Amino acid sequence: MSAEFLYTIEVILNGLLTGVMYSLVALGFVLIFKASGIFNYSQGVMALFAALTLVGFQDGQVPFAELINAVLGTEIHGFGWQMPTILAIICALGVMLLFAILVERIILKHLVNQEPIILFMATIGLAYFLEGFGDLMWGSDIKALDLGLPQGGSLWIEDMTVGWAPEDSGFYGMYIDKLDLIAAGVAVALVIALTAFSQYTRIGRALRAVADDHQAALSVGISLRFIWVVTWTIAGFVALVAGSMWGAKSGVQFSLSLIALKALPVLMLGGFTSIPGAIVGGLIIGVGEKLFEYWIGPMVGGATENWFAYVLALIFLVFRPQGLFGDKIIERV
Repeated sequence: MSAEFLYTIEVILNGLLTGVMYSLVALGFVLIFKASGIFNYSQGVMALFAALTLVGFQDGQVPFAELINAVLGTEIHGFGWQMPTILAIICALGVMLLFAILVERIILKHLVNQEPIILFMATIGLAYFLEGFGDLMWGSDIKALDLGLPQGGSLWIEDMTVGWAPEDSGFYGMYIDKLDLIAAGVAVALVIALTAFSQYTRIGRALRAVADDHQAALSVGISLRFIWVVTWTIAGFVALVAGSMWGAKSGVQFSLSLIALKALPVLMLGGFTSIPGAIVGGLIIGVGEKLFEYWIGPMVGGATENWFAYVLALIFLVFRPQGLFGDKIIERV
């Protein structure tokens, strides 16, 4: 095989793995929209906050240390110990559960049967509050997240593929990041688990009923407040997974919240109500932007990955506004 063909295959594989990373963020949007009809603008900040909390517990950092030091004149920064990764993950999940309960009690219970735009505006306010709160709680410096997962290129894949091209072609094997492979496996497991939960459990059916009509769900005995807590807890768990994977790859920093913007074209392609659609949309965006950058980027000066996904989503919306797997809207005129 020619080196050019192998480079194209490598770009496609890396695009698929990048798309899976996008899908991890998009899953949180889909869960909340599917279960409550709310487009949660704060999902990206939730991923950032969850990752910050995980790192804080791992490093034994004192929450609000900078605020405490400024008020009391102390020099407190850490407890002097480090928490095992598994225990830190459990504690971070507990914080996201508490966050879900507080969101329901302070915000959502007052907005039952309100227009979707009101709920959307509430999540915008929540996003900015959570970003500032995370900065105050854990600090704004860039943090390294070590989950004990292998990182860097897979030498096994490089050694296996190096002989696929002629020796004088300059091809040294395909570079596939091991962390991306792990993230792909985690994403597949999440999709299977969440799809089964949504389709085959009593709570999953209640989630869909609440999304269709709040008042009708209340009339048949479904606790809207409980359902919202469950939904935001699951979305918090997905945010923790996404934030952990992205944080382990590029560091936990406040630009991490911007990955939510890449989830928007993923949702447009896959559909706002489809869990498998979030994965398929992510794969399309990931492969599309990598191939476009590889083939067309050099002709236009590069940096096409920043905008290609949005252009692709805009073109796609013209032909299928509900996305590939989204629910079709049928209205009687």
